[in-house]
Amino acid sequence: RRGSVLVVKLIMMEGRTSEQKEALIRRLSEAAAGELGCPLEEVRVVIYEVSKNEWGIGGKSVAKRESEAG
Repeated sequence: RRGSVLVVKLIMMEGRTSEQKEALIRRLSEAAAGELGCPLEEVRVVIYEVSKNEWGIGGKSVAKRESEAG
């Protein structure tokens, strides 16, 4: 719908640099605007970072899995 703000929410594990996140915000915004035909200025990107202690895989946190792997 034209004239509506578009919000892209991204959940990822912590650890990326500010530069990586800035590039990701730019590319996600450009892709969303291009695919949906809305102005780039109407695209918002929100990044939620989760710590390795709060991200689970296979019943264990990533922090626990990494500590067990050595």
